[in-house]
Amino acid sequence: MPAAPRSLFPSREPVVDPRVSGDDPPNDTRPRAYSGRVSPPAPIRRDARRNHERLLGEARRLFAERGIDAPLDELAARAGVGAGTVYRHFPNRDALVRELYDAAVAELHDFAPEILRAETGWRSVELYLERLGAWLADSPYLPLVMRRVAELDPSYRPGAEFEAGINGLVARAQAEGTLRADVTAVDLSVLVDMLGSLGQYGHQYLPFWRRQLTIVLDGLRARPGTTPMPVPGQEFAAFHDMSHAKGPKPVSS
Repeated sequence: MPAAPRSLFPSREPVVDPRVSGDDPPNDTRPRAYSGRVSPPAPIRRDARRNHERLLGEARRLFAERGIDAPLDELAARAGVGAGTVYRHFPNRDALVRELYDAAVAELHDFAPEILRAETGWRSVELYLERLGAWLADSPYLPLVMRRVAELDPSYRPGAEFEAGINGLVARAQAEGTLRADVTAVDLSVLVDMLGSLGQYGHQYLPFWRRQLTIVLDGLRARPGTTPMPVPGQEFAAFHDMSHAKGPKPVSS
């Protein structure tokens, strides 16, 4: 029986905070002296770090409510800062979108320890669907960010680093005989995406999405008499393109 993978996702460097040394008051017109020497980056001030996190949080809510092209002036107003502060942290909208995307990838890594500590492969499957499905359902801004990042840089695919870990999770559960033998890692990823899409109905629906999770888990269990899969599974690259696509794709006959 395959052992549990040592890491669901490969090790990664922590996300580096932007080199913001502080947010100057809007009316600060003091001249900046230049000594001719290059100084090391100033430490990030506590208030600047706080503003940075507040801007990211408000951007998530604003984009979910108003779309990815919502005015950044409104972001500043919601965060209680000046427009100049927004642009000191994020020189343009694309930089903000990219950081939201990278922050989401970093959050994915945070789920790994609990999933890996599961006592069985089946429990790992349950936790994978439950934790990531709930996270996506509570992140309605994320599909918009994913699509915009795909437009900005189609070659940027940090999610590819997760493939080996998810494949290992599936192999462990199938070796136990608890997961259907014809289920693939991409199938699980698609199911997470489907469960997460329930967040479009708003927070009032979130208490009920576990009903759909229960139905999904029962369909994944290995048991006699399962219905054969009608078509082969997807590759991860195809799933990435689908999940980052802008709008529905035409169905080919």
